[in-house]
Amino acid sequence: MQKLIEGIHRFQKKNFRPLQGLFEQLSKEQNPETLFITCSDSRIDPSLITQTQPGELFILRNAGNIVPPHGAANGGEAATIDFAVTALGVKDIIICGHSHCGAMRGLLQPELTKCCPAMTSWLSHAETTHRIVVDNYGDLEEEKLLTATVEENVLVQLENLRTLPAVASRLVKGDLHLHGWVYKIETGEVFAYDLTNAQFVPLAKYHYSQEESAARRRTASTI
Repeated sequence: MQKLIEGIHRFQKKNFRPLQGLFEQLSKEQNPETLFITCSDSRIDPSLITQTQPGELFILRNAGNIVPPHGAANGGEAATIDFAVTALGVKDIIICGHSHCGAMRGLLQPELTKCCPAMTSWLSHAETTHRIVVDNYGDLEEEKLLTATVEENVLVQLENLRTLPAVASRLVKGDLHLHGWVYKIETGEVFAYDLTNAQFVPLAKYHYSQEESAARRRTASTI
């Protein structure tokens, strides 16, 4: 706790003052253009990765960057997404998974989450991911299997996202775009799902004008 308290003091003395005008404006309203959905993992910092300032990202975090489909859960995820899409009018939604994801490892090895019944229940919203991996990636081992699971889960959660009424309505209008990313912790690289190539590609090769298709594309891991 002492480290956190000292950090707050440094923020107030050194970091806040240069941005005071920005924070004063943000105290009146927020206008983020992007909803960033990612994992709760402590190694992931959306603002650091994207080099964005306060007010630019509306962030939703949970174990495994999971979006329960419409009607499956009455929790904070649907409420947060609804507010971002309807009230704030975000233009883009990014679902960002990451390498070495503990939630996805738990999905593959249920014995790891026996001590956490709430986590076991939560991962049921990724059961489609589990089935896809079991049926299609049986030849992969350990870390490669985990990477494939992380990627497939991003695509599954994009599908779940489309079931939410507010998101579906904006997609019909054509003024909302969905993106699937995977962040590689050990290298700092970000890979995006590219519809043309039907695979995750380095972000520099990703065509930003593309919207993720409602129809899934099978893809082998490239990370």
